[in-house]
Amino acid sequence: MKKALLILLALFLAAPASAVLAAGKIKIGVNAPLTGDIPKVGEGTKFAAQMWLEDVMKNGGLEVGGKKYPVELVIEDNESKAESAVKANTKMITEDEVLVIVGPQASKQAVPAGEVANNYQTPMIAPWSTNPDTTKNRPYVFRGCFLDPFQGPVLANFITKEFGYKKAAVLYDVASDYPKGLAEYFKQAWEKLHGPGSVVAFESFTTKDADFSSQLTKIRQSGAEVLFTPQYYNEVALIVNQARELGFKGPIVGSDSWGSAETVKLCGPACHGLFYSTHYAAAGATGKTREFIERYNQKHGYVPDDVAALTWDAFGLVQQAIQGCGKLTGDIKKDRPCVRDNLAKIKKFEGITGEMTFTEEGDPIKCAVIVRISDKGEYTFYKSVCP
Repeated sequence: MKKALLILLALFLAAPASAVLAAGKIKIGVNAPLTGDIPKVGEGTKFAAQMWLEDVMKNGGLEVGGKKYPVELVIEDNESKAESAVKANTKMITEDEVLVIVGPQASKQAVPAGEVANNYQTPMIAPWSTNPDTTKNRPYVFRGCFLDPFQGPVLANFITKEFGYKKAAVLYDVASDYPKGLAEYFKQAWEKLHGPGSVVAFESFTTKDADFSSQLTKIRQSGAEVLFTPQYYNEVALIVNQARELGFKGPIVGSDSWGSAETVKLCGPACHGLFYSTHYAAAGATGKTREFIERYNQKHGYVPDDVAALTWDAFGLVQQAIQGCGKLTGDIKKDRPCVRDNLAKIKKFEGITGEMTFTEEGDPIKCAVIVRISDKGEYTFYKSVCP
């Protein structure tokens, strides 16, 4: 008997660490910009992830095949940098041995980090990254939002129908994947509607720039009737206020990167009455969406932005995929592909940001929302646009 126990102990000690540890605990990685240019994005990511974990642990763990597993979140700060996002994914996959990764959010980090996840055959879902390259030719990478090739035409059509304008200007960060890609998709869609040259000013700047007077002067002098700027909240406030100070009187329209509580806070009255496309609208929400908003607001003191809502949905998708495996073998190299395959099979997932069914590329088919910033600075639902 003693000999048998010694043999079992020897086998246990000889087993790979991943097989032993993974069998007793599920580790989920979170790759988020907790510091850097867009820390509010990282904060919303972390808060939503922690709220999901609270629910799981209240139920005694995540149940898979009749067995409840404790769950650990491994949260890494990508500092809003591509190279840091790559390092974070590499660490979580090879050292922490996470089962799946949620994030990064911004395309600038999600595109290179997605390559790492795919190379290591580790499922990853980027809740907020709209650049097509995030998932392109990467079977292990998914996203929780619509794509820029969809968002660009949505905005071009909306502006055309809403205002009847024919001359547009674009101002974007040429050094960042998300705004650069979306600016180009918008330009293509606009010129398809109004002809070559109808984007009368296509101006760029570089990350960290804070003075846009040169570009905005050219835009004002171009005769543009509307300005489209797909920038993050920290830049929107500067661009909108400087545009008004320089005498640009037309509407300024944004994209889903505007969907932060900080946008209006930093921008002030200059942003009142403006429109942007996004993933959900907090004002007037009902059902599960309203429940999430109220709970988040009560816990953290402000209405969750679309990053938090998309992160919440991403964790719901991850949970469904893990549970869909039926069982976990304890061998991370077998369990990761199982989670990936179950993510790919998800149909009509009822998220708080809308219903989702994944395409073969790992992209969800879902609607976009047009939000109007009210005269009180509230994000109000204006209309939805579906594929």
